[in-house]
Amino acid sequence: MLRDLQLRNFRCFPAIAAEFSSGFNFIVGANGQGKTTLLEAACVLLRLQSQRAATMAPALRAGEKSFVVSGHIEEHLLQFYYSTLRRKVALDGVEQRDLADYLAFLRVVSFANNDLDLIRGAAETRRRFLDFIGSQVDVRYRPALRVYERALRARNALLKSPHPRPRELTAYTEPLVKAGRSLGEMRAALVRRLRPAAEASHHAISGNESLALDYVPGNEEDFAAHLERAQAEDARLRLTTVGPHRDDLCLFVREMSAAQFASEGQQRTAALALKLAQARLLAEEAEGPPLLLIDDIFGELDASRRNALLAALPNESQKLITATSLDWRESAWDGPVLELAGGEIRPRG
Repeated sequence: MLRDLQLRNFRCFPAIAAEFSSGFNFIVGANGQGKTTLLEAACVLLRLQSQRAATMAPALRAGEKSFVVSGHIEEHLLQFYYSTLRRKVALDGVEQRDLADYLAFLRVVSFANNDLDLIRGAAETRRRFLDFIGSQVDVRYRPALRVYERALRARNALLKSPHPRPRELTAYTEPLVKAGRSLGEMRAALVRRLRPAAEASHHAISGNESLALDYVPGNEEDFAAHLERAQAEDARLRLTTVGPHRDDLCLFVREMSAAQFASEGQQRTAALALKLAQARLLAEEAEGPPLLLIDDIFGELDASRRNALLAALPNESQKLITATSLDWRESAWDGPVLELAGGEIRPRG
């Protein structure tokens, strides 16, 4: 359980601290007060990555060169320091070089209104979704992803040079193919594991509509041969056109493309089903249930979907829920309420 959270120079906050309980925790405030920022900070502390941005730089408060996020998981103190020059991760005051133990403390699932982008958005959004889960369930995932991304950046930089030579391109093939094969296999396995939970969650929320997930790799099974055949096209376009960076996760509602043919309500339900599948998978993988970060979504759902979503959430999970008001809250949703305004957070009452 995340007992508390402290921020310094993180986005809009020069300094702020909050305490949480197990079960439901409600953070209430007007738009623009920083509710989403608190949830982002929790994710940054626990997973060392943001659910809102690909890098940490946007989280720096304007005019500052560093930020610190810290908090307690039970009796253990976790700290994350980021600056334009370096980043530092500490556990109980000791800097961590190997992050495996640190990252094992608590898994995270984030729910937000922009989860619709998982259905409507570009393939990159769905790849990031898979990568966020993969890095929490398989210790090999993050290293393979980073090796692949480094090799891809190097190959693309060479392709952008005035006269890239085929021999030089070949030098990047081995690390790209090795990491790419591993990454593709792990993503395919991840989708296979998500599929039954997503389908069951979708059926529970929608009533009776079917959901299907299809992993679409960005390269043929023989990745090395595919890269070689694509060299001429890569040289013409000055970028690598095949590989896991072109993977996609396609969703189908009632056997039709969710992105093209589903209504907004159906798309929202499909996105919720994906996140619930993520929560179930992480609960199975870890020693304890994941922390659920739920950002202002319940006010957007009708009563039946709210109740279905509530029933589907892991009961044992700690939940941090933001909202502009709690008019929609039912008696079953009991938990402390924190009011956020003017850069300060206080318990209600």
